[in-house]
Amino acid sequence: MPKTPPVELEVAGRTVKVTNPDKVFFSARGETKLDLVRYYVAVGDGALRGVFLRPTVLKRFPDGAEGEPFFQKRVPAKGRPEWLDTVTVSFPSGRSAEELCPTDVAHVAWAANLGCIDLNPWAVRRTDVDKPDELRIDLDPQPGVTFEGVRRVAQCVHEVLDEHSLRGYPKTSGSRGIHINLRIEPAWGFLDVRRAALALGREVERRMPEMATTAWWKEERGERVFIDYNQNARDRTIASAYSVRANAEGRVSCPIEWDELADVDPSDLTLATVPARWASGIDPDAGIDEVAHSLEPLLELARRDEAGGLGDAPWPPNFPKMAGEPKRVQPSRARPETPEP
Repeated sequence: MPKTPPVELEVAGRTVKVTNPDKVFFSARGETKLDLVRYYVAVGDGALRGVFLRPTVLKRFPDGAEGEPFFQKRVPAKGRPEWLDTVTVSFPSGRSAEELCPTDVAHVAWAANLGCIDLNPWAVRRTDVDKPDELRIDLDPQPGVTFEGVRRVAQCVHEVLDEHSLRGYPKTSGSRGIHINLRIEPAWGFLDVRRAALALGREVERRMPEMATTAWWKEERGERVFIDYNQNARDRTIASAYSVRANAEGRVSCPIEWDELADVDPSDLTLATVPARWASGIDPDAGIDEVAHSLEPLLELARRDEAGGLGDAPWPPNFPKMAGEPKRVQPSRARPETPEP
């Protein structure tokens, strides 16, 4: 079947070409690539808020939501518009890359045309790519955990944040979990932000040990909600607010109010329904850019843990061995310590 001719859209005063617009990207209702681009235009201000001035990895799904994706950290040189903004970032390996840096909704639409179903920004702005302005709490339910379990852990996170006068902004993950974003002053490096996230996770784990865990190794997590502190390590990204996720239904990682948490059904928040929610004026993330918390309350939790003998936790495999990190090996494969004579 021949490809459908491209469609040109006017977005934020720029022309964005949508190639192969009729290609089906979501099988449940048959939405196409053009539907995906139009979705991002419809929720443009909300989607842009989550990626504005942030280095953004291109996670491309050339065959749609149920196809195999590939990551493209470097913005392609061929065919890129002259107005496209970028920023250079460095990775734990020491290498660097020129990544997309959205400054208007046209950048988001351009990425969607490349098959980027969701948007994957860093937690920094281009003004200082070494100082995060967002701490990300990723609640990842392990097999056997219901969404009700995720709700309860999210509510515990809310309580801990409130106790420390910190305002978190929750959203559905677009899959089975919940994300909570905490805007912070860009005054600390990635090491401190990750350290604070780990301390927060451990506090939640202490309060509900049967339901929450910070265990890095899957064999230790059980049927609990994993609080993925490593989402705050350098160059780790997470789907941003209003990102469509790669599933047949086109579920959205949709911002919600805390009082919606008890009743929200993630399956109701999709590519087909969220534009109407946005158009009705429901905007739970409104004001997030006006919030900039100190990290000190969570770093104080970290210092308390460290004084009590709780040190660092494992890092992702692409990082070099970090100071104070425990053995980076699954407990079941670790060799027993040889006692000193």
